[in-house]
Amino acid sequence: MFQLLVTAEGGLTTAGYGVCVGAGILLFLLAIFFAGKNSERQQMSTRQLIFCAMAMALAFVTSYIKLFEMPWGGSVTLCSMLFIVMAANWYGVKTGVFVGLAYGILQFIQEPYVLSLFQVCCDYVLAFAALGVAGLFSRSPRGLLKGYVAAVLARGAFHALGGYLYWMDYMPENFPQSLKSVYPIVYNYSFLLVEALITVAVISVPAVASALIQVKKTAVS
Repeated sequence: MFQLLVTAEGGLTTAGYGVCVGAGILLFLLAIFFAGKNSERQQMSTRQLIFCAMAMALAFVTSYIKLFEMPWGGSVTLCSMLFIVMAANWYGVKTGVFVGLAYGILQFIQEPYVLSLFQVCCDYVLAFAALGVAGLFSRSPRGLLKGYVAAVLARGAFHALGGYLYWMDYMPENFPQSLKSVYPIVYNYSFLLVEALITVAVISVPAVASALIQVKKTAVS
């Protein structure tokens, strides 16, 4: 079954793309279900649907705007993680996790690479779902900023786990053994933290911060 979905080079077959698209749609619908589960009015659920869709669309579009790309995967994008974090900040952890899951499937379709099923889970499914932890800070002062930092750290942890379990096996034979214990952490957090610094600088601008507060009020009202 696995061979029907993945090519020998680690990409996706036509069937693999079909399964991923279907999974992405399903996960997005689940995200919308949790977004509207506690709504007292249907209008609220519709608004949440629109805002979750907008957040995913903006995240996907900005993920193509790469300021810097790493040689073994990973890149610094134009604040693409921020939009998934915003969905978690608006509607809580459950919605943030499911929106992140759906977005991870889109990322996999965009730039697939398969070493194993668990590697895919670490690099695409779990890593982007982890952005939903931002919802834990949704009610605290400067919750978007705190949630964003927590989300970036959580995403990096899953990328590093995938690096330890799979990617290090593909390093050159002359790669220093003493660096194997820290390399996955340094590599993955190098580009994630650069993007985080850029994003934090942007959302800390008073005019931007005020605008994001107004967006949240509109999203949850």
